[in-house]
Amino acid sequence: MNAHLHLSPDAIYPFDARGIAKRFRHAAIFGALDALSPGERMRFVNDHDPLPLLDQLRARYGQNVSIEYLRREPGEIVIDFVVVR
Repeated sequence: MNAHLHLSPDAIYPFDARGIAKRFRHAAIFGALDALSPGERMRFVNDHDPLPLLDQLRARYGQNVSIEYLRREPGEIVIDFVVVR
């Protein structure tokens, strides 16, 4: 039995970066991704396209985390990070 509870039945965890101080955002995102199990996803919301963050995620996780844009519009970015390891 899985020891942690899901916030939704489809194993999607929301992460709204807009409410986190900029100096803590990347550490918070890495911590959240590290806590996910294979098959789980974090739905990331931000007000800008986080290209430097995506480079850091690729360097840190490689093929173990997929990056799937759901919305890529000015002022509204929604990305699913899916743990595939």
